[in-house]
Formats: sequence, structure tokens, C-alpha cells
Amino acid sequence: MALDLTTLPRPSRDDATVGTMARGLVGSEILRIAAEVRELAAKGRKVCNLTVGDFNPREFPIPDGLRSHIATALQSGETNYPPSDGVLDLRQAVQRFYERSLGLKYPLEGIVIAGGARPIIYGTYRAVLDEGETVVYPVPSWNNNHYIHMMNAKGVVVTTDAAHGFMPTLEQLAPHLGSARLLCLCSPLNPTGTMIAPDTLGAICERVVAENRAREKQGRKPLILMYDQIYWVLSFGAVKHVTPVELVPEVAPYTVFVDGISKAFAATGVRVGWGVGPPTIIARMRDVLGHVGAWAPKAEQVAVARYLEDVPATESFLGEMRQRVDARLEALHKGLTRMREAGLPVRHIAPQGAIYLSVQFDLVGKGGLKTNDDIRKLLLEKASFAVVPFQAFGLMEDTGWFRLSVGATSVSEIEEALPRVEAALREALATK
Repeated sequence: MALDLTTLPRPSRDDATVGTMARGLVGSEILRIAAEVRELAAKGRKVCNLTVGDFNPREFPIPDGLRSHIATALQSGETNYPPSDGVLDLRQAVQRFYERSLGLKYPLEGIVIAGGARPIIYGTYRAVLDEGETVVYPVPSWNNNHYIHMMNAKGVVVTTDAAHGFMPTLEQLAPHLGSARLLCLCSPLNPTGTMIAPDTLGAICERVVAENRAREKQGRKPLILMYDQIYWVLSFGAVKHVTPVELVPEVAPYTVFVDGISKAFAATGVRVGWGVGPPTIIARMRDVLGHVGAWAPKAEQVAVARYLEDVPATESFLGEMRQRVDARLEALHKGLTRMREAGLPVRHIAPQGAIYLSVQFDLVGKGGLKTNDDIRKLLLEKASFAVVPFQAFGLMEDTGWFRLSVGATSVSEIEEALPRVEAALREALATK
């Protein structure tokens, strides 16, 4: 007879059995909203789900070649521990991928493989920071506040605005760089789908280099730039992705790239990411990730190495991937533009990159709506249109800005939902 343990205490914020850090760690707002969507779907509601930064495999399957290589690697017995810094073939494949696609040739010692991009972010924080040191990051952005909490570091928030595509400027960052140990940037940006301008990024990198030259003379630790470019192959129109190192080569000793296959190849569940940067930092990241076992599974590493080396296949898939993502973003872009032209309180930033669109439903103070969450609930209940407010990404003001993510929906679902959104907005405006 089994011992019945079903009455064990459930989690609570004041639970003395866990430490201070864990008690203070906030859960994902996005996952909470996604749970509401699943509940509605379970009741039979058809929802246009624009919440999670993930892909529905029915809409965005992984490449056939990658799937085949994974199966072959498993059948070949590639199921033991991988090397702590990653399978050599994969590190070499990433090295060649960066050289031909970005014009950057890094030493193999400057490349580490992990179970997706999240361990690379955590590894950067853990390898660079000591307790109490300062991290500068813009908002909206993804999860920097949680990593800062886990590190017991000091966060300095730089609030951005729509006029600059929610990207920070040098003028905003400069007052904080003198005391910072880590500067976190992301382009294309989650949650906004916008990209940093080359002149802006170049100016920031030049300041980082100047700051570090001064610190070297003073015997101080350098300022490290973490550049998250997990969405870099997904750019649209005339907008071009740029890297800090191509713009200012002198920033290379201080720059860590966060990257992987999760978004480029719709392979979020395959869990293969990589960090690229100076070997002095990457070696310490390797040790950190090794101790927590944050490796990508060996079979997947072997498969990704083989797939990345098939240049015609990868280029063909990425071309189709961009078209499929862009079609969904364009459907939203056109529909929201029509609403704005019809006089509705909607504005958005045209697609630039990633799988996201930034949209403002300017309804706070109208129709009894007081907060972004009121607007979110209105759109979900009245239009079956699920979106995430920018509060989930650190921008706390109720400004009506939301992230729309297109990886889990189809063009037809978007086009069917837009008239419902318009009707819900008109109804809200008519409400006293």
C-alpha cells in the first residue's frame, strides 16, 4: 500500500522551508496568461493565441533535415554525456556559421554549447557578476530582473519609449555605465520585435570601449556587454541586423553573444543554444554550466552540427521561415493599420524582426478600463484575442502597450480575429 503524501503543504510566499532568494522569485506573467488561454481552449473557445514566444509545431515544424539527423544520432547511440563545452563538431559548425553569416571568426575556445539560450544568459550573469554588482538593462526586455534577483545583484532600469522603437540610446545609458559591471542588450528585441539602429549600437559600443580603457588604468573590472541575438536571422524589410563587434571590433574582448537554434529553426524544444565571446569568460561559463548540468542533449548537438553544415538546406529553410513569420506579422500590421485609419485608438510599430509586434491599445481611462490588464481581459473575453502586456517585461506603467507573438497561430486565425478586435474596441469606446 502506498504511503499517502497528498496532504503535504502547498507552496506559499512565507514558506520557511525554502530560502530567501526562492521565496522572492516571481513566476512568469506570460505563463500565467497562457494558462488562462489553455483553460478557455479546454472549454471549447477558439482563441487567437498571441501570448507565448514559442512555435506551434503544426504551424512551424522544425526542419526535416534536423529531425532526421536527431533520429539518426539517437539510433547511433549518441546518448551519453557531451563534453562540458559542447560536442566539438557543433562548436566548429557554429564557428563556421558565424564566419560565413556574420563575418566573425571566433576561436573554438570562445564557443560554448548549452541547453538553449537561457543557460547562456544565466551563465553570463554567473560568470561575470559578484553579489551586489550592477546590471544596466532597458525595459521592456525579457527576464533580466529575474536573473538579477537570483544573483542578488543591483539592477538599474533604463525605461525606453516607442519613439525609439523601445531601444535604449547612449544618452539614456551613459549616466549608469561608470558603475555597471554588466550591460544587457537584445536585438531583435523580445518583446517588441524592433531592432537597434547601427549608429545607436555603434555609439554605445564605443562608450563601452572608452569606459574599459579608463578602468584598465584604474585597475577596475571591465564592463561586459551581453548581446542577446537569438532572433537575429528573423529580420524583415530593409532593416539589417548588426553586431557590436562588426561595428566596433575593439569591443570584442568585452562582448558575449547569446544565440542558438530555438527561434531561427522553430526548435524551442530541441534545446540547443550557444554563447560566443572572449575565451576568458566562456571558459568560466563552461565550468558554471557543467556544474549544473545545463548541457544540450548529445544527440541533438550531433544533429545540429550536421544540419548547420548543410548550407543549402539551412538557407532554404530560413528563407521559408522568414516568409511564414512575415506573413503573420504583415496580417497584423495591415489589420491594425486599417483600425487606426478608421479612427480607433490603436497604434503599432511596423514589423522589423523576431516573431513579435508592439501594439498600443490606447484604452486606459476609456470605457471603464483602468489598466493594461483590464484591456487584456477585454480582448480575451470579447474578441478571443490573447496578448501580453508590457508589464510582463518590466515596463510598469499602464500605457496600453502589448506584445503580440505570431509563432503559435496562422494567418487565417489572425484575419478572423481582427474584426472581433475592432468590434470589441468600438464596444469599449461606446461604454460610459
